[in-house]
Amino acid sequence: METTTQIISKQELLNHWTGHRALTRKVIEKFPENDFFEFSIGGMRSFAKLVTELLAIEGPGLKAIVERNTDPFNEEPYNFTTKDEYLSAWDAATAAISNDWVGVDEGEFGETFNLFGYYNFPILQNILYFIDNEIHHRAQGYVYLRALGIEPPFFWERN
Repeated sequence: METTTQIISKQELLNHWTGHRALTRKVIEKFPENDFFEFSIGGMRSFAKLVTELLAIEGPGLKAIVERNTDPFNEEPYNFTTKDEYLSAWDAATAAISNDWVGVDEGEFGETFNLFGYYNFPILQNILYFIDNEIHHRAQGYVYLRALGIEPPFFWERN
């Protein structure tokens, strides 16, 4: 008989994710308004465009998993013109993630779900993708901040 040991609870996973979201929010706050929208290095997108992607993926992606909705990815509702609008949307998305998390059944983490009709992976892998993608883009923000002469928040400050 095979036994398994749970490494992390569903609540701990949510806490880990929202901790990353809190840190990414701090990175958004550090950007000067103009540079948030315009600064880039080596042809990469501005941090505003990267945050737009994160807003369009994480909250809507989790909601899609809960509702088993495979509508395509859509950044259109998340193209804002001020950093404050982005911060408000970020906070609303974090609250929505926490609310929708209740509808996630950890017993279904291994089930394949075709997120946005494109990412056909087990639910847990889709959730981990949300977190990994955010870390990846936040790292780009760190590079931008350093290039602008701004000290980014410490990566362990996730509260």
